[in-house]
Amino acid sequence: MADLAHDLADFIAISPTPYHAVAEAVRRLRAAGFTEQSETGPWIGGPGGRYLVRDGTILAWSVPAGAERGSPLRVFAAHTDSPTLKVKPNPDVGAGGWRQAAVEVYGGALWNSWLDRDLGLAGRLALYGGSTVLVDVHRPLLRVPQLAIHLDRGVNSEGVKLDAQQHLLPVWGLGAPDEGDLIDFVSGEAGVDPDEVAAFDLVVHDVHPPARLGEHEELLAAPRLDNLASVHAGLGALLAAAQRADGVIPVFVGFDHEEIGSNTATGAGGPLLETLLTRLAGGFDARGPVFAASRCLSVDVTHAAHPNYLGHHDPGHRSVPNGGPALKVNANQRYATDAPGAAAWQRACRDAGVPTQVFVGRNTVPCGSTVGPIVATRLGIRTVDVGIPVLSMHSARELCGVEDPAHLAAAATAFLTDPS
Repeated sequence: MADLAHDLADFIAISPTPYHAVAEAVRRLRAAGFTEQSETGPWIGGPGGRYLVRDGTILAWSVPAGAERGSPLRVFAAHTDSPTLKVKPNPDVGAGGWRQAAVEVYGGALWNSWLDRDLGLAGRLALYGGSTVLVDVHRPLLRVPQLAIHLDRGVNSEGVKLDAQQHLLPVWGLGAPDEGDLIDFVSGEAGVDPDEVAAFDLVVHDVHPPARLGEHEELLAAPRLDNLASVHAGLGALLAAAQRADGVIPVFVGFDHEEIGSNTATGAGGPLLETLLTRLAGGFDARGPVFAASRCLSVDVTHAAHPNYLGHHDPGHRSVPNGGPALKVNANQRYATDAPGAAAWQRACRDAGVPTQVFVGRNTVPCGSTVGPIVATRLGIRTVDVGIPVLSMHSARELCGVEDPAHLAAAATAFLTDPS
């Protein structure tokens, strides 16, 4: 468990953006013998491991030797993106003798968690020639400064009040802003001629490394646990399932854009997963019976019971770190779990020897949602929602138990290889 938590920390540190997470996933899959399936190339049939990439989304699967037409699918679905601050197309702004970067909020970020942190800058540069280049300035570069208490005497009693347009602009130097400054700098960091950069996707990220904490180091603090903890577990489960699966085809997908609703070409609301699963099922005419016999595990972090705010949780369905991944249930189908899906999850946990718990939101506190209901609605595949408990969800830095990532990977492996 400690080794897997350490590997998760490394994975998170290497993956400040969905594009970096996908690049690291590809590296791991290729090392395990998986080969690329091009979206525009001919379909590669037969047994073996394959992966397909589009931007910040990755799909990977393993067809067992002797797999027959009509084999059921076992899908692990997660997402690669996290709430953050994204750099605007015209990034160079400033005031009062400071150079700043223009940003907009991506997803449901806890704005105050980005204050007074040492921030790096990462993403991709799109060149005029049609290629893209990943870049990660992984050192203190930017900072969103908080107003001193002397100038805001009521901040502790009345709370921090932030205007996203005015108060979240990070500083990154002194002087007057000049057009092109920030992108010229980032291009230099990437070893690219700035005159060749046609566009970019860049976000800020906390450069403080993940760390274990607690008397017994039983907790892991890290950025982007939502949802790279699930992506990491899903990759591990797929690689393990590739060695064990018989009678079913295990599939992993890490979608981009879940934090902004999933309705994009590379999100869960787009066509990528449906196209892949239809091909694996043997075509559109054959997919009905295959999808009906298939299952999907939608994996996204869930809320750990907060000791300072227990009144925000349902008293009978609190999730705690290191208690195992939680089954997520919602009567209004904000989570896709139903009784047969829950039974499949419970069977997987039993077979893997993994503890599990149940999360249900308090009736007076509406819960969020996941890619699970989207996948279930688009494809008609029975879907169950689960996730490891975390504190400070959507903060720049979150907290989970060090045992839960290993529990999740083990249970997910059992789910991906379950033929019943």
